[in-house]
Amino acid sequence: MTFFAKFCIPFIIGTVFLFAVVLIKYLTWLRDLPKSDLKLIIRGIPTPRTLAAVWEVVCESLLHRRIFRVNPMLGYMHMSLAFGWFLLIAVGWIETVAYLGLRWVPLQGHVFFKYFVPLNGITEHKPLFDFAMDALLLFVLSGVGLAWFKRMRSRALGMKRTTKHILFDRIALSALWCIFPVRLLAESITAAIYGGGSFLTGGIGSGLASIMSVNTLTLLYEPIWWLYSIALGTFFVAMPFSRYMHIFTEIPLIFLRHYRLKPEDKEKSYDNFEVEACSRCGICIDPCQLQLQLGINDVQSVYFLRDRRYNMLQQKIANNCLMCGRCEQTCPVGINLNTLRLNSRTSMRNIPNEGRYNYLRGLDRSQGEGQVGYFAGCMTLLTPNTMTSMQRIFEAAHEKVWWADKEGGVCCGRPLRLTGETDSAQKMVDYNKALFAKHNITTLVTSCPICLRVLRDEYNLEGIEVLHHSEYILRLMRQGRLRVRYSSELSFTYHDPCELGRGSGIYDEPRAVIEAIGQLLEPEHNRKNAFCCGSSVANTAINDAQQLTIAQHVAAELDSTGAETVVTACPQCKKAIVRGSKRQVMDLSEIVAQNLR
Repeated sequence: MTFFAKFCIPFIIGTVFLFAVVLIKYLTWLRDLPKSDLKLIIRGIPTPRTLAAVWEVVCESLLHRRIFRVNPMLGYMHMSLAFGWFLLIAVGWIETVAYLGLRWVPLQGHVFFKYFVPLNGITEHKPLFDFAMDALLLFVLSGVGLAWFKRMRSRALGMKRTTKHILFDRIALSALWCIFPVRLLAESITAAIYGGGSFLTGGIGSGLASIMSVNTLTLLYEPIWWLYSIALGTFFVAMPFSRYMHIFTEIPLIFLRHYRLKPEDKEKSYDNFEVEACSRCGICIDPCQLQLQLGINDVQSVYFLRDRRYNMLQQKIANNCLMCGRCEQTCPVGINLNTLRLNSRTSMRNIPNEGRYNYLRGLDRSQGEGQVGYFAGCMTLLTPNTMTSMQRIFEAAHEKVWWADKEGGVCCGRPLRLTGETDSAQKMVDYNKALFAKHNITTLVTSCPICLRVLRDEYNLEGIEVLHHSEYILRLMRQGRLRVRYSSELSFTYHDPCELGRGSGIYDEPRAVIEAIGQLLEPEHNRKNAFCCGSSVANTAINDAQQLTIAQHVAAELDSTGAETVVTACPQCKKAIVRGSKRQVMDLSEIVAQNLR
């Protein structure tokens, strides 16, 4: 049997090129992985993690479950294109076997099977497969139609802004949009001339046959199959250099994650899988407050990843981010956006200066004794009412406390790490760890979510429990060591700090403490969707006026709840919201200290 025609050449060239480039990328990235990562892969392959990865590939790469959760219409659009195309390929292969039996058929024979059926003298059609293939083609075309509509009317699909594409994105996108409409036309003309097809291709074919002569249809027959092959070939050639490389990168990324690989503070080969797994879908744009409240439209994660992928990342893009995590928690691919941005800054700015740490030698300003330690952190020292309130709480609970930095001390290192100076930050980490060990601390309490996150995630404090003061206060209350007055006349609204909520997953504890004192009124954006206060130490690009603009937007929403008092559990957030709010703004520890029994 014959399974080659000249029009197949663009498709064959594109397919060979695509798989060659993808294979080279894979091998290069895997070759450059650290030995520790390679060991994780080897150990993970023969475990249940592989099966879990396969299931996630089905759920996310084909069904796009995460996008459905964010936006059902966009979820359907992505699923119809990904899962629909996959089913067209799978059912098409089964159809080939049904017609020809278990014989070897070259790839183009499967892809252009409708063309080769009449060429090989097959006249008996199988209605079941014709119907199934028509239904799947219609399924995919519905997604293509939504994609066209989204480019013109994105707001109707729930997106205020869509991604600005580069040249290769436009080429690949244009080819992709042509593939399935041209396939529909090619198979419909084939049905018009040779018969076959079902409700879609057969119906259109009958319509074409009624308005066109056989000679006209025959003249169109070869050119339209050429056009289909050219569209496929063009898409495949452009794909490795466009946003659509995510199709071949997200799948191995899912497996690597299940094998416990992850990005780190400094760039490594694994990052390539995360960077190129970004589909530039644009879902991360709308949650960004820099775009939403400041009108800055070129620094969002989608553009950061694009620029990093093509080696054109600039500091003004890398540094202009609140790193609040709002985009990260909506990313349908689950890319570690903050870590990637952090290690990009590290590669640009990590210039250790040993001399600046001379002042640490012999420095120990700590006070008091006790197995419970309190690490205020830099920002808490700038909000002294929080320190005073925590002292009252400790005294009320009869807790003996060691104060690490009551009179000032060494920073936790997180601000330096956020700006990319990871080696400098590590000096502070090492100093503080030695200090905690020296004083035999078993529980360490902090009022700063930034300190909390770095103490938990980066200090590796064996034998030391690290708690945010909201967790610690609630523990004291539940143990009966701390009693507070409740009044239904008191009303509070609560602002979730980024590092405490999205960063550390602490949402319920502050709310439980507040509800033990008075009524809690929730703002529109809360918990994982809460707004950033705008004064993030991670952003070194926006100015004070821009920070104030964000704070005013956040404060206005909190004020609109009608609550008498705005409560937060972060000293940085308190300082920011005070500037924009017309209400009383207090730290969680302050309202507890004021209502002690």
